[in-house]
Parts: sequence; structure tokens; C-alpha cells
Amino acid sequence: MSETGGALNVQELIRKKRDGEQLDAHDIRAFIRGVTSATIQEGQIGESSHRKRRAGIQLYLFLGAMLMAIWQKGMVAEETTALTKEMMMSGNIFHWPQEWARLVVDKHSTGGVGDKVSLPLAPALAACGCKASRVVHYKCPVPMISGHGLAHTGGTLDKLESIPGFNIQQSVDQIRQILKDVGCCIVGQTENLVPADRILYALRDATATVDSVPLITGSIIAKKGAEGLCALVLDVKYGRAALYKDFNSARNLAQSLITMGNSLGMKTGAVLTRMDTPIGRCIGNTLEVFEALECLKGRATDDLKELVTSLGGYLLWMSGRSPTLQTGQEEISRVLTNGEALHKFQAMLEAQGVSKDTARALCSENIDYFNLIPRAEYQTEFEALDNGTVLDIDGLLIATVLHQLGAGRTKAGESINYRVGAELLVDLGQQISKGQSWIRIHHDCPKLSPQQHSDLQGTLVIGSGESYQAKARVTEFMPPPSL
Repeated sequence: MSETGGALNVQELIRKKRDGEQLDAHDIRAFIRGVTSATIQEGQIGESSHRKRRAGIQLYLFLGAMLMAIWQKGMVAEETTALTKEMMMSGNIFHWPQEWARLVVDKHSTGGVGDKVSLPLAPALAACGCKASRVVHYKCPVPMISGHGLAHTGGTLDKLESIPGFNIQQSVDQIRQILKDVGCCIVGQTENLVPADRILYALRDATATVDSVPLITGSIIAKKGAEGLCALVLDVKYGRAALYKDFNSARNLAQSLITMGNSLGMKTGAVLTRMDTPIGRCIGNTLEVFEALECLKGRATDDLKELVTSLGGYLLWMSGRSPTLQTGQEEISRVLTNGEALHKFQAMLEAQGVSKDTARALCSENIDYFNLIPRAEYQTEFEALDNGTVLDIDGLLIATVLHQLGAGRTKAGESINYRVGAELLVDLGQQISKGQSWIRIHHDCPKLSPQQHSDLQGTLVIGSGESYQAKARVTEFMPPPSL
């Protein structure tokens, strides 16, 4: 690895960060160039040349050591800024038509259980118009560049890929055309969009540095900056089933993301949300698609609707398309109720490869979804062991069992079973009787193990109704500095 022809002292760079010294822009540029070199050499490790394999392995060891040093010592704001900018500039930057200036928006979630929010949110935003002049109304272009799931958290792309024909791989020109024709798309990261992030993402998982605030900040904001966004809202989750378990840690991450996003010219705000119990009633890729469709048909659970309207309303307000947060939320609620968002979703399905017949059937008012996408071979229901009030449902435990049954992946690139999932048959705060079914597990293995039975039964907490207190998902809005 070299910088402007001169050799970089790898050990010195690692030593500086390990000993708590601040890396300058030159150091960080050299580090990111090493990362992009790794994306090139990644394919060479399996080649016959011993020298190439050795060089590739040495490079990965260097990158892993740097990530560990960053995780241990952190980064000051100047380092994080340099890291984010270098990552963003490691590939192509999206450029949109001039008439879309100050219109392109997106949302990012830090991940949770049952988080299907992007599926109804993208078309709802696309359906919301804004008055650019007294006579012309422009829609909100929403290029959602999403990811696959890892560990217990589900990925938006996995959910959509469970729909027959849906193609997440679109070129920049195709993305631009879909946005022009439909107003929204949900796609995977293109080959040349922030290539440095792809290798760092995999290495962060391998080196247990996933929870590093500067590395998370660089990863998220570099990708969103490369999208050429006007406004970005971040759903930063905390709780048992989230990356960060406590409110203060999540708020610290949110503040880092807000600061960095706004420094790059994106109007960036965040919403802090609880992630203890599953969002909605369905967990698992195919089942979550069905629940997202129900949301688009005006039949969302209260917590799913709260998240979609809150995040969407916040984006409309931040981007100047709504005078207040409340009116923005009302506008999102309106297009979810009147079918406009559903129409956009159907158009997006067709634009991204789903047949017209399948897209139309999925979006029709009365449909047995399992006639279009087959259910898992087996369904097992669990019954309540006592009478009382549903006080808690442990989302992390449910997701962990579903992961074991094939719904999730342990490392990037693994195949998953889209049909595996769970349906909650009760709500928090609901009265439940002994022997009443409270969850239905969809699985393709003939039987669940005794440990899985025990874990699933332990996710349900029943007690006295007097001790139950309903809690909203959204706990804080963190606006951009300019609002």
C-alpha cells in the first residue's frame, strides 16, 4: 500500500491509533486506499499465486488491526469526518436531475426485530407531493439503498427478495429511471457506491467492532452522502433487540450521525425508538412483506403505523414539504389510508421485476397471500401457561430461535429460508387465558428442539394488568441543527 508513490509504514499507522494519537487526513486517506485495495485483492486470495494470497492476507490483517485500534481508542470528530469523506469518495456519487434538487430523501434504521418499516415508508413518501411553485407539484424521489440482514436483525432486501421476481440489483441509470417513473425504489448497494464500506462492513463483523460509533457513522453517512440526498432521517433503536441496549448509548450514536450528515450538506435528523418487543405482529421475511402490505392497505398495527408516520412525517418536515411535524405525519397517514402509497408500491414491484399479475394480486384488497407465496411446511402454535395480562414479549429471543431455524444468516453471503417466521397472535396489554395460542411459528424442519420450545415459551411474560404500562415506540425526535 502506498500514498503518492511512497510506501506507507503500516505498523506506524496502527501504533498511532493504538496509542491514542490522532490520525491526520493523510493517514486516513492511506487507510481507505488500503481498504479499496482490499476490494481488488479480495478476488485474488483464492488464486494460485502464493505471493498474491500472502499479500491479500497481510492486507486483511492490517485492516483488522486498524479496526480494533479504532474500536479501542475511538476517533475525534475530525478523524470521523475525514473517514466518512474518504469512504464516500471511494466510489461513485449519485447525481440527480436539476429539478430534483432539495427533493431526494431517504431513511436508515440501525436494525431490529420485525422492522419492515421501509417497505410502506418508501412508497408513502413517494406518494406525498410538495408544492415547488404555485402550479407545479413534485413528488419526493426516494432511492432507498438497503442491506441484507445479519445475525438476529432482518434485512429489507431479504424481505423484498422473498417476492418472486423482485430484483434488488439495479444500475444507476435504472435507479434514475425507476425514480422518474415511480418515485421510489429499494435496491442493493451498487458495485461502485462506497466500495470501501463493503470490505469494512465484513471485517467489522469478523473483528467484533460492529458497535464502534465512528465506524458506524462512517459506514452509514458515507453511503447516504453518496446517494446525493437532500434529507435523511435515522431510526436509531435501543433496547434488548437493538445494537445498543441503553438510551444514552443510542443517543450518542444518533448525535454522531446527525453531526456528520449535516456537515456533508444533508439535512439529517434522528428518531430514537424502543426495540424490546417485535415491531408489528410478524417476524420473518415473507410474513413481514405480508404485514407491510396490510399497512399499505390501511390495516397496520398501532406501533408499525406510529413508526411509519413518525419517520415519514419527520422527513417531510425536515425537507420543507410540510410546515410542521404533525402535518407531515397526517400526510403520511392519509396516503396509507387512501391507497396512494399502495399504488406506488405496486408500481415499484413491477418496475423492479415482479410480474404485473403477481404485483396486482399482492396489492389487491382481499387476497390470501399464501396462494402467491407458499407458506412454510409446518406451523407450530404455543399456548399460554397462565391467565393474566401480556406484559412483555422478548423480540431478541424470538429472533434468535428463528435464526436457528434458517431465517437469518451468521455471515454475509449465506442463504436463508424466507418462509421461516413467526406470527404474534396477541398484543401487549391484552388479557390472555391459560391454553390460548399466543404465537405461531412457521418452519420447514419437522420439529422444534426442546431448547427452542423452552426459549419460545420464555419470551412471553404474563402478569397482573395493574403492572402494565403502554409505551410508545418513539421516545425522542432529534432535529437537524437548522430546525
